Amino acid sequence: MDSPRTILFVALALGLSAPVAPAAPVDFLTDIAPILEANCAECHNQNLHKGDVSLATPADFTGETEGLESVITPGHPDKSPLLEAISGPDPDMPKKKDPLTGAQVETIRQWIAEGASWPDKFVLREPSAADKSWWSLQPLRGWKMEDGRWEIGQNPIDSFIEEKLAEKGLTMNPPADARALIRRITYDLTGLPPSPEEIEAFVRASKIGNRKSEIENLINRLLQSSHYGERWGRHWLDVVRFGESNGFERNKLIENIWPFRDYVIRSLNEDKPFNQFIIEHLAGDVVGRDNPDIEVGTAFLVAGTWDDVGNKDPKQKNIIRANTLDDPITATGAAFLGLTVNCAKCHDHKFDPIQQNDYYRIRAAFEGIDQAARVLATPEARKAHTAKTKPLTAKQNALKQQIAAVEKDIIARAKADPDKYLPPVTRPKVSRTLTEDRFEPVTAKFVRLAALTNDTDPAKPGGIRLDEFEVWTAGKDPRNVALKSNGGVATAQSRLVEDSADNAKNAYGPGLVNDGKFSRRWFSAGDHTLTIELAKPARIDRVIYSSDRPGDLPTHAKMVFVGEYRLETSPDGENWITISESWDREPINPKFLDQRYLRFATSDDETTQLDRLRKKLAKTNAALSKIPPLQSVWAGKFTQPEAPTRLALGGDPNKPAEPIVPASLSVLDQTVPEYALTHDTPEAERRHALAKWIVHPDNPLTPRVLANRVWHYHFGAGIVNTPSDFGYMGGKPSHSELLDYLAQRLIHHGWRLKPLHREIMLSKAYQQSATYNEDAAAIDSNARLLWRFPPRRLSAEEVRDTLLTIAGKLDTTMGGPGFRLYKFTQDNVCTYHPLDKHGPETWRRAVYHTNARAAKLDLLTEFDCPDFATATPRRASTTTPLQALTLMNHSFTVDMAGFFAERVQATSGDIPGQVETAFEIAYGRGPSGEERRAAIGLIRKHGLRAFARALFNSNELIYLN
Repeated sequence: MDSPRTILFVALALGLSAPVAPAAPVDFLTDIAPILEANCAECHNQNLHKGDVSLATPADFTGETEGLESVITPGHPDKSPLLEAISGPDPDMPKKKDPLTGAQVETIRQWIAEGASWPDKFVLREPSAADKSWWSLQPLRGWKMEDGRWEIGQNPIDSFIEEKLAEKGLTMNPPADARALIRRITYDLTGLPPSPEEIEAFVRASKIGNRKSEIENLINRLLQSSHYGERWGRHWLDVVRFGESNGFERNKLIENIWPFRDYVIRSLNEDKPFNQFIIEHLAGDVVGRDNPDIEVGTAFLVAGTWDDVGNKDPKQKNIIRANTLDDPITATGAAFLGLTVNCAKCHDHKFDPIQQNDYYRIRAAFEGIDQAARVLATPEARKAHTAKTKPLTAKQNALKQQIAAVEKDIIARAKADPDKYLPPVTRPKVSRTLTEDRFEPVTAKFVRLAALTNDTDPAKPGGIRLDEFEVWTAGKDPRNVALKSNGGVATAQSRLVEDSADNAKNAYGPGLVNDGKFSRRWFSAGDHTLTIELAKPARIDRVIYSSDRPGDLPTHAKMVFVGEYRLETSPDGENWITISESWDREPINPKFLDQRYLRFATSDDETTQLDRLRKKLAKTNAALSKIPPLQSVWAGKFTQPEAPTRLALGGDPNKPAEPIVPASLSVLDQTVPEYALTHDTPEAERRHALAKWIVHPDNPLTPRVLANRVWHYHFGAGIVNTPSDFGYMGGKPSHSELLDYLAQRLIHHGWRLKPLHREIMLSKAYQQSATYNEDAAAIDSNARLLWRFPPRRLSAEEVRDTLLTIAGKLDTTMGGPGFRLYKFTQDNVCTYHPLDKHGPETWRRAVYHTNARAAKLDLLTEFDCPDFATATPRRASTTTPLQALTLMNHSFTVDMAGFFAERVQATSGDIPGQVETAFEIAYGRGPSGEERRAAIGLIRKHGLRAFARALFNSNELIYLN
């Protein structure tokens, strides 16, 4: 075994300079901790024990912690391997950096000699790059409108912007022209283009009236539009990683999470206070119990990806569970706090002052979350549903009991004298690895296996699988005449694969039972009958079949086999004779035996009685099925955790450490009042306490992050250009005072967004033109300081919605289940095939599209609609050749161009008039002389549809200035 000296440390960071060894008693916190934190904690902490050494606690130092080496003996420096490792002219430690200074070594020596005192509960940690003095963790600076900083009538936002511009010698652009401004404002608030009539009215009013009041009226009108919630709801759905499939390899559709999308849109249209909105996301079932419109908010907790494959290995199950809970932890930290809390899953955050404990404090709040749907209904709805179903359910149960009573009597009678009723058992039970039926030789052209039940349920024939079915000739040199290579043809109904019939045959088709291989299986469907047609009539005397011939996984569910069956042959495929049945085999289990009793011992009168009861039961079941069920929504299920949450060493859930209680995050303990619950705190209270802490009036992060998001979506970049990361690795604020002002104004307005929109959009900064200035761009190329309004390309959803609007085909129906731009097929995994044609059922706003993860959607994907496997707080905006090809040639855009042409033609009979109309609809302006001449020439040569396609493929259509 290596000596402690050789295994003590792997690396120590750069030593700190220090004065000569102190004569006064050594103070651990001021003299020792800084040396150890800077030089040791990176490699020797609670999560990383290089050389089996940790310096995190006194027990770790002295080796009292299991599995760790002792590095000091309190009171005896000369018996402490730590001193040996760091002392001498060529010390073992640190390996990669300069040795500690002599004064530092002597300080550590004196500390050990004095008994190595250690403050109670102190844990040595590697220092993060930023500490709790980081700018985003500080309280909001207060701004008062009346403090004299701003001139009367001046928008304070402009004052902040102009101060920064002045520092660089820059000024804002002049105001945007009316046409550009109404287009900018309308898209900004609704995601849709203004109509030509709205544009002309705004332009006229701006000329003859008060421009400022007209802009304010426009903003107020659009904020009241239901389209506002659709536009800004899409923004929020990006932030909270809302997707409608679970991702991972199976990627199943979640078809009942769409109510959360509608809840977000509805909440924003109502201008719900955002602090309430956040609480509903985390604890809607607590604050809105029995109110489906509020309870649905908890879908946020289960709206991300999760692995539903499962694993029987306990360690793997722990890992899967940890990864599942990591999703809402990550989403909560990023969406509401702008913190990368997830980086503290395995260790203290390297860059931000977030301890690993913080991560597990949130996990303790979320420990009871399960990925599942639950019924959301009012008490009145539940009562009404029960009133309808209760009498039918009672009747259903009574009929089942009557049927069971008759069957019980039959079974009892048969058990009393089984030889009287049952055929004698002469053969073993069926076997998944090989089952053989021998019979007197018979000449046959067709052989048929009819599955009466499978081998797991004596009442169900379905779900059987066969890897091979062999038919053997009688006499010398027997041959398997069922083999495909010998001319045998297998036919049967099989499990469907939706993308094509060929794929169905290849995946589960009957051809797999006579290919001579055992790796794949026929999955039965329909009447669960398999027929083999031989190449020519043959004299046969046995068949052999199996579902797991190699015996690899005979007990696995995918090896379900026949239970009771009948074998038949036919000379012509029409006239059949039975050659073997399973009734003389040993029954698979007592339940199969009972079914045999019922089959053979039921009298004619009992058959009549059972038929009558079963018809009544079927009628009752049908009546029950016609009653609409209460709405079940993918909003999570919550159960009380059985055990305390434990910190995971290195993030490995199979290495649990000390228990962690639900509590506030220490990263804000100097700003926000702390709370700490107990291990047995009810599950709902845990989430509610966390939610209230997040929106506490003293929490500076939540309003800063939210105000920054609003700014980001108005100007294309946030004051902090990393909207979900306000930490050390995130962007620095371009206007820190303005950010705090906006956060304060948000709180002043009761956490409502619409007043903040008004204040931002009424600023000169927002209303200025987007005109490019080469000199200004040389100083501030991306206009972060806002010397001009930053132009932007429309988002993917806006592009699609715009084409539908221009074509006159946009269906503005709100809410409800979404439409799909793909064909969905499901087998063991799910596949999403982009549609070549988009019918009228898809002509709704894109926010209502069922956004499955990893689904390619042509136009939406090409224009950077993200895959919502993770949150997208900031969308990409690329320029690619495929965008042009899609706008020019995709069947959707070609169809919309055709409808646009029809709309234009219906409003104007002559070509010049059509050009004027098309420009007004598409661009909100008339054509220039050169544009008019070119358009007329194009229409005369190639037609109005070609002209419409050209307009669709123009920058002016998809860019805002």
